[in-house]
Amino acid sequence: MTSDMAFECLLISRDPQVICPVNRVLDDFSISTVHFFSASRVLTRLNPQCTDLFVVDYEDSSAPELLRQIKESNPSRKKTVVAVSSESRVIPDVDFVLEKPITNESTRSTFRLAYTRMLRDYRRSARYALMIPVTAIAQDKRTITLTVTNIGDGGIGMAGVVGISAGDVLSFSLPLPNAKRTIRIDAKIIWIREYGAAGCEFLRIPPVDLDILHDWLKSRCQIKKPAMDTYRAYVAIPHG
Repeated sequence: MTSDMAFECLLISRDPQVICPVNRVLDDFSISTVHFFSASRVLTRLNPQCTDLFVVDYEDSSAPELLRQIKESNPSRKKTVVAVSSESRVIPDVDFVLEKPITNESTRSTFRLAYTRMLRDYRRSARYALMIPVTAIAQDKRTITLTVTNIGDGGIGMAGVVGISAGDVLSFSLPLPNAKRTIRIDAKIIWIREYGAAGCEFLRIPPVDLDILHDWLKSRCQIKKPAMDTYRAYVAIPHG
């Protein structure tokens, strides 16, 4: 993600019939683009872990190796990969195939799907900083005082966790800043460090409270939006 919170794309192609229409559509979606003419140069120069979207011309002889390295570079961080190919086929390590000769319509349709996937993945992985003390009830009915340090779509971070272990379940109420009411959360400890930090996944949130959480997270998703005409015409993205 770039400093202005736009998704970042790496485009690899030397074909003007690919570069020009793809660049136009990426610009419409407010996606920042870095362009390389060959996959071999990317292999030696660029760390792919910082890129959200890869568009790779599969006619490049080094494309299969680049795709393999993209997949293996950071398995815990999802990356969206579009291959541009002269054949209609399934390509390993690729999410979407854009078939040559590409058209404005096929390009927009492909990147609408890619953008939707990227936004969903970002929302699921993003964490928003908090510093809120709460009183939690452990599964053995003990009362534990701790601090919620961050929250995201699927989990929560804590500090000051004492006397519990991975696998334990905590129940607590959380007053999110500027939310219309406190939400109720049951969370399972996934990992815990010696210094009292812990990571949890949500086990149960009442439906009404889950809606409040989703609205709160969406309000803090500071991704640069596409141009409004493009956004209305090509992107319909539900949360979750």
